[in-house]
Amino acid sequence: MLASFHKVLTDRALTPLYQPIVDLQSGHIIGYEGLIRGPSDSPLHAPTRLFGLARQHGHTIELERMCRCIHVEKFQTLGLAGKLFLNMSPDALLMPAFELQDCLAHMQGAGMLPGNIVIELTESEATSNYSLLRQAVQEYRGSGLQIAIDDLGEGFSSLRLWSELRPEYVKIDKYFVQGIDSDAVKRQFVRSIAEMAQQSRSEVIAEGIETEAELDAVQRLGIRYGQGYLLARPSSEPVTVLPAATLSQLTRTPIGKRPLMNDAYKSVATARKILRAVPAVTDSALTNDVYDIFKKQPELQVVAVLHDGLPVGLIHRLRLLDRLARPYHREVYGNKPCSHFIENLPLIVDHRTSLQDLGYLFTEENPHHLADGFIITEHEKFLGVGTGFDLIREITQMQIHAARYANPLTQLPGNVPINEHIEELLQNGDPFAVCYCDLDHFKAFNDLYSYRKGDEVIQITANLLREYIDPAADFVGHIGGDDFIVIFRSPDWRARCENILDRFFAATASLYKSAHLAQGGYFAENRQGSEVFHGLISISLGVVEVDVDMPYSGHQIAELAASVKTEAKKIPGNSLFVERRSQS
Repeated sequence: MLASFHKVLTDRALTPLYQPIVDLQSGHIIGYEGLIRGPSDSPLHAPTRLFGLARQHGHTIELERMCRCIHVEKFQTLGLAGKLFLNMSPDALLMPAFELQDCLAHMQGAGMLPGNIVIELTESEATSNYSLLRQAVQEYRGSGLQIAIDDLGEGFSSLRLWSELRPEYVKIDKYFVQGIDSDAVKRQFVRSIAEMAQQSRSEVIAEGIETEAELDAVQRLGIRYGQGYLLARPSSEPVTVLPAATLSQLTRTPIGKRPLMNDAYKSVATARKILRAVPAVTDSALTNDVYDIFKKQPELQVVAVLHDGLPVGLIHRLRLLDRLARPYHREVYGNKPCSHFIENLPLIVDHRTSLQDLGYLFTEENPHHLADGFIITEHEKFLGVGTGFDLIREITQMQIHAARYANPLTQLPGNVPINEHIEELLQNGDPFAVCYCDLDHFKAFNDLYSYRKGDEVIQITANLLREYIDPAADFVGHIGGDDFIVIFRSPDWRARCENILDRFFAATASLYKSAHLAQGGYFAENRQGSEVFHGLISISLGVVEVDVDMPYSGHQIAELAASVKTEAKKIPGNSLFVERRSQS
C-alpha cells in the first residue's frame, strides 16, 4: 500500500474534483471546494484511505501540497470563476515560511490571484498552539488569501478556532444540516452559529444539503451560502450555472406551513404593503454619526446597517441611547464602528414575501423579531423595514374582512375576496389556474333527502377541496349553493383535481340509502310532476389555465370559468374539462 502511495505522488496520479458553493438567495455560484481522488483502480481512490495513509507515514504535508498545486492548475485550465476553497491541515498552515511561498508561486505561475483563494482549515486532531496559528493566519491574510474553518461542530475545538482565527468563512458540518427540518436541536445549533457569525463578520456555508426540506430550513435560518448534492455534485468538470430546476428551488419564496391567517381568506398581499423607509448607514460608520441621525429625527426608531451594500442588521434608537447614556460609554464607543450596536441577527425578507408567509416566519423564528422588526429587500438590496405591529394590524384587518365575506355554511370566502384574489394575481403577473366546481344532480338530492343532507354534501365538498390544495399557495372560495372556485398556484393542479374526482364518491356514499346506491340513483318527481331517474351526485370541474401575458380582467376570467364548467357538466359522472387560453 505504501509503495502504491509513493507511485501516486511520483506520477501525480490524483484527480481534482470541484463542488460548487452557492448563494442560496440568488442561486449564483460564488466558488468551488477542491476535492481530490486517487487512481480509480486503486484502494487509494477514496480520500479517507489516501490521506489516512499519508498521515500514518508522515506524508500529509507533501500530499496536501501536491493537491493544492493540481487544484490551482486545473481550476485555471477549466476557466472557472469565483473563489477556490483549498483544504489545509493545521500542521501545513503552521509552516507558512515554505508552504505559503510555494502556494503563492503556483498561483502566480497559473495566473491566479491570491484574493480568489480561500484556505479551508481542516481539523483532524486537537490543536493547542493557537498563538502560532494566529500568526500563520496573519501571514496568509497579508498575502491576500482568506481563511475558512471546515466542518464546524464536528472537530475537537472548532469553536475555539473560530474565536481565535476570526475566519472569513465557517462551514457547518453536514451532520447538523442533515434532517435539520425535523430536528429542533439542530435548528437551534445552526441558528446560534448564524448569530455568532453576525458578530464575528464571518460568512456561513451549510454543507451537506441533500433535500428540499433541508434547503428550506437552512434558508429560513438566514444562512447565506450552501453546498451539497441537492445543489450540485462534485465533478471534474463542474457546472458554472445551476440548472433551471435547481434555481427554481432556491429563488422561490419559502412557503410556511402554518400561516397566521385562517382558511377563510388568503390574500396575496406582500411585505411591501407594510414597508417603512428608514435611513441606512455602512457598518463602518461611527456610532456618533448614528447618534446624530437619531437626534435630528426624533420620531425615527431604527436605522439599518449595510455591509458592501447588503443589509446586515438594525440599530434601535432606545437601546443605543440607553447604552450611550451609561458612564463613559459615549467616550468609549462614540468613535467606534456602529456595528457594535447590532444586537441580533436580523430577519431579512424579500418584498414579495406574502403576509401569510411572513406571519409564519414570526412564529417559527426567534420571537425578538416581533419587537425588533425586520428588513425588507428587493433583489437583495435594502429597501426598508417592517414592524411586528404593522404586520399584526394588517393580518387583523384581513381576518375582519374574511369574516365579513365568508360563507356561513363552509366558512370559505365568498365572491368579494374571490374577485380580489384574482385581481391581485393578475396585477402581480403570477401564473394561476381557475377551477370552477359544480355538483351535478344536487337539487334532486336536496329535494328528496332534505336540505340538511344537502348541507352535508356541500360541507363534504368544501372539506374535500381544502384537503387537496396547498393551503400556502392555493385558494378555495364558495360562490354559493353548490358552486365553488379553486384558484391554483400549485404547478401540480391537474393531479390535485384528479384526486378530488377519485375521492368524491367515497366521501358522499354514506349519505344515500343502500337501495339508491345499488341502482346508481333514484326516481323522483321533476317540476312537471313526472317521475324521472336521477343519478347520484357527481362533481364537475372546469379549469381555465390563465396565460398572464394576455390582457385579461377578473370579469373575463369569471366568464371563461363559467363556460368551461358548462363543458365539464356535459361529461357524465365526475369530470374534468381543461381549457388554456393563449395569444396564439
